[in-house]
Amino acid sequence: MNRLPIVVLLVVVSLSCAQNDSAPAPAETQAPQAALHAAPGVDHKMLRPDTITWQDGPPSLPPGAKFALLEGDPAKPGFFAMRLRLPDGYRIPPHYHPGVERVTVLSGTFHLGHGETFDPAAAEVLPAGSYSSMQPGMRHFAFAKGETVVQVATMGPWGITYVNPADDPRRK
Repeated sequence: MNRLPIVVLLVVVSLSCAQNDSAPAPAETQAPQAALHAAPGVDHKMLRPDTITWQDGPPSLPPGAKFALLEGDPAKPGFFAMRLRLPDGYRIPPHYHPGVERVTVLSGTFHLGHGETFDPAAAEVLPAGSYSSMQPGMRHFAFAKGETVVQVATMGPWGITYVNPADDPRRK
């Protein structure tokens, strides 16, 4: 049996593959260069825990919480990331948001419940490393066991509406 045609075919296929591998990918499949290398004048933000500035508030949450804005502006359209540091026993009454809420528990234990009534027995226990995503308008409440740090990273503009307007600390 003559193997020459098979060898020639394999060489042609190999060369074709090699040429395709070196050819640029179509624009829609190429990774944006900005994602690979920061362009001149573009900020590259890196924050170590010891460099994060914590502030009282925000005023839309009951007193006692601290927050740190890491990126973006929750009041404007677009991505933002902020951290909340909650003392042991801290409670957030039933409320909802206009956009998707995405929460990662960084430390401590965050308890998250669904509904319009604060019911600790109905809350899910979320230890450090847990993640939650809630759709706009979903009524929920939360509380912390031990000092707890959560990160909210989602799209703005952001807001919070309390189910019971009397629970809104901005009204006090």
